[in-house]
Amino acid sequence: MKLSTVNKPVMLLRITLLLVAALMLGGCTRGTSDLREWISQQKAKKGEPIPPLPVIKTFETFTYADQDQRDPFGPSAVEQESAATNGPRPDRDRPKQPLEFFALDSLKMVGTIGAGPSTVALVKDPGGVIHQVHNGEYIGQNYGRVTAVSDDHIDVTELVSNGNGGWMERSASLALGDK
Repeated sequence: MKLSTVNKPVMLLRITLLLVAALMLGGCTRGTSDLREWISQQKAKKGEPIPPLPVIKTFETFTYADQDQRDPFGPSAVEQESAATNGPRPDRDRPKQPLEFFALDSLKMVGTIGAGPSTVALVKDPGGVIHQVHNGEYIGQNYGRVTAVSDDHIDVTELVSNGNGGWMERSASLALGDK
């Protein structure tokens, strides 16, 4: 059988690749004695000594048991009393309005009805029910009271705990088309 001229370059390429592969594999049989020798030398070396751990000092705790001394990290009695009596406080005696059962960030303003001072906002709750919201109504779980209704947003003033037993006002807003 005679090889055609088209198959000769392919055959030469195959033979060349086989020879290169055989030479590469032949280089791997030299052995690993030099590697094993280096590893044994490294294992025989002594390492540097590890420094001892630092001694942990124990501190004596102090409890503020005396009534004349106050905790320097906590509010004073005067601060607690003034925070609890002065400032804004939520009206917990009134019945809750429907939108006070939802977090403010879960509500969505979807539109308005009317114009000027009699503008009524349309707010969708997480259940998909749309409510009419007027100025002065309560909304959100932080005793939020609607202070202004405009065409594109609702301004709300919330009452949040100040951490000292009192309350502070915080402004929030519910914009048209949020979410």
